[in-house]
Amino acid sequence: MSISLEDVSIFLKIPVTGKVVAVENFARYTEESRSDAIKLVSKLLGVSIEDAEDEVNISKGLTVQKCWLKSRWCPKAGSRNTTYPPVECTARAYLLYLLSCTSFADKSGSRVSIALLKLLEDLDDVRKYAWGCISLLVPTLGVCHQSTSFSNCRLPHIT
Repeated sequence: MSISLEDVSIFLKIPVTGKVVAVENFARYTEESRSDAIKLVSKLLGVSIEDAEDEVNISKGLTVQKCWLKSRWCPKAGSRNTTYPPVECTARAYLLYLLSCTSFADKSGSRVSIALLKLLEDLDDVRKYAWGCISLLVPTLGVCHQSTSFSNCRLPHIT
């Protein structure tokens, strides 16, 4: 017995039909991709270019740390930071954090790919994606990726 898309739709209450969840992968770390990622973080999360660049440097890749991301919508008690980004930026940070903890969790457990921000650029489109399909597929691909050979991996039958 395998898990079907209908099961995902019924039990998790997330859509299995809609726009394809596909992100531009910053696969190769180049100075151009790094620059594009920093601009994307700055624009969509409402932080300065310098803050975005510092975070990308700390993360050592085209990722941001979950703790940094969480601080975008949940500042520490006693923090002197009294300026908050626009609501849309806060919503993106929160949704990106949720995606990094669920459907797009990586093996580090502490970072999230900046490429996922592209999915959150237009907040009105977020509900139009087929999140159920990806939530069923990504964990399987992660198991396959850890396997010594993709030929030994059996993908589930998605119905």
